[in-house]
Amino acid sequence: MEALQAWRASSNLIGFAASRAATSTSAAKPLYLRLRCCSGAATTTNQKPLPQDRRRRSASTSTSDRDSIRAIRLKKVEELRGKGYEPYAYKWDRTHMTKELQEEYTHLENGEVREEAAVSIAGRIVARRAFGKLIFMSVRDDTGTIQLYCEKDNLTDDQFEQLKEFVDIGDILGASGSIKKTEKGELSVNMKNFEILTKSLLPLPDKYHGLTDVDKRYRQRYVDMIANPEVADVFRTRAKVVSEIRKTVESFGFIEVETPVLQGAAGGAEARPFITYHNSLERDLYLRIATELHLKRMLVGGLERVYEIGRIFRNEGISTRHNPEFTTIEMYEAYSDYESMMNIAEEIVTRCAMATHGKLKVDYQGTEISLERPWRRETMHSLVKEATGINFSGFGQDVESAKSAARGLLGIRVGSSESTSLQSCSSVGHVLNEVFETFVESTLVQPTFVLDYPVEISPLAKPHRSYAGLTERFELFICGREIGNAFSELTDPIDQRSRFENQIKQHNAKRAARAKVKSTEDQGDEDDYSYDVSLDEDFLTSLEYGMPPASGMGLGIDRLVMLLTNSSSIRDVIAFPVLKIQQ
Repeated sequence: MEALQAWRASSNLIGFAASRAATSTSAAKPLYLRLRCCSGAATTTNQKPLPQDRRRRSASTSTSDRDSIRAIRLKKVEELRGKGYEPYAYKWDRTHMTKELQEEYTHLENGEVREEAAVSIAGRIVARRAFGKLIFMSVRDDTGTIQLYCEKDNLTDDQFEQLKEFVDIGDILGASGSIKKTEKGELSVNMKNFEILTKSLLPLPDKYHGLTDVDKRYRQRYVDMIANPEVADVFRTRAKVVSEIRKTVESFGFIEVETPVLQGAAGGAEARPFITYHNSLERDLYLRIATELHLKRMLVGGLERVYEIGRIFRNEGISTRHNPEFTTIEMYEAYSDYESMMNIAEEIVTRCAMATHGKLKVDYQGTEISLERPWRRETMHSLVKEATGINFSGFGQDVESAKSAARGLLGIRVGSSESTSLQSCSSVGHVLNEVFETFVESTLVQPTFVLDYPVEISPLAKPHRSYAGLTERFELFICGREIGNAFSELTDPIDQRSRFENQIKQHNAKRAARAKVKSTEDQGDEDDYSYDVSLDEDFLTSLEYGMPPASGMGLGIDRLVMLLTNSSSIRDVIAFPVLKIQQ
């Protein structure tokens, strides 16, 4: 962070990024700059001197002139190669990472020098300050930053001049020397030799408060990570979360399996798939919208605890919570029910919180979230009644009365375009879900298991053993967002076939209702994929061979990482999110 502040504070020195317009002079001393040689015969002591052919540009030169800066840096690359030096090295032998040096020598007194300490580091130059016979540069690697203390007396005149001539902010440099803590207390590598390992052709963002253009941050994530080092920490945390999830589920005896991304049938959820065409097979294939149905086939085959962490693809909307491709873990355990999955969900989230924060209370967008167990468990019906005062279980099968009550809550007129979604509801369960999503979801800030969903919206869940019309299903909500979804899995193949058929009817009825209010040019823009029960025929066949009683759960890894990194958008935790085409 100190290096980043120094970078931001040194705007008047960024002229080095575009330094020295080409003007020729005749005299120059031999070059002792230690650079990679293009030719095996070339040495650093026998090279012809490089001409001092640049003059520093005015500090007022705009660093946003990318083309101009690129042309100047390309000129530097050509000159280096013309003299036998390769500015794109093959390797560099490091003795330390910057964090290791900071930890090992933190005890040094101000002004203390350790000449006996021979160290070698490498990283990107992110800050540069020049004061007469001194040049200070900050180098950042994967672990942190450290200062390079470049004193003219420690280098030959030509080395020092060439350091000023050829090294720009953004370059990747290898440097070796001793250790020193400056009089102001800055631990530094007292540089004796250096190599340009990669010559940067484009300038770093010219706003020293970092790259702030949100769209550019997502499109050029690599620049975002350079300009805003904390962004890389998000992806380090993400990697730690995924690793911890694997450790947790495998500690419960689960094994990781892989299922196809390209599928002949898009099943396991009701979502619009991406469709592609296989030329050799002469058939359409679908990018998976869930891993569920193939993982259940593994249970049928005899594996009793299986999971998969993988990408899911849904051809639907984009928002701060939704990306067309996202990452989930799905797991299935034979001989257990959804109570078991609640315990595993708590275990996964709390272990990830401890691995990343070391505590079970985390801040999310200004709200403290307590992950202390046990978490709240409430039925959907009771939460809706608590929020609205309406007991939807009292409507029985009277869907019209349920719709009328929902319209009153939502303030929707009969026949208005706003009522399209409600009008397409074919059961009291669907109406209940509409009201739940509108009035309850956003209020579930602290971890809450919402239990016992209506059978009409849960086609893969087992009927509730105590309450008719409900299923043994829960969804986990934190910060008003669904994090996980789990069932006691339906294993009756006849019931499953009937549920799929009803789901298709409901889907087609919803499409028909929406089509009535769409203009001709809009038709087909949404939900134009028609489900066919034959798509899941192989899965239904597998159930007829017999699947053991089981529970299963899907957990959204992106949303969990959002919670643990205090990220407001899913795009912040996906390295390369899907974006609209730039106009």
